[in-house]
Amino acid sequence: MAMGSWSGRMIPPLTVRMARASNPQGTAAMWVRDRLDDLFTDGDFADWYPVDGRRGLSPAQLALASVLQYAEDLTDRQAGLTMLRTADQNPHSGHGGA
Repeated sequence: MAMGSWSGRMIPPLTVRMARASNPQGTAAMWVRDRLDDLFTDGDFADWYPVDGRRGLSPAQLALASVLQYAEDLTDRQAGLTMLRTADQNPHSGHGGA
């Protein structure tokens, strides 16, 4: 599986406004995104992936998801269900939805 890419992708402005409106105090995920978005880059993981093959998920995005899972003290199953619910609610996520 080849490395997917997330680096440089912007969150749509409407999504940002809706997230801020529905969570005025913010969430752990919003805090991490705002402050640690550049902590991991896809280039940090480039040597771990072949250049050919089906593109996978962004390793930088997966690393941040692991940090959030640890911070929220979620099991793998809980984290997976949370991701599925989020993807179902966000048609711009690229992982399902309406």
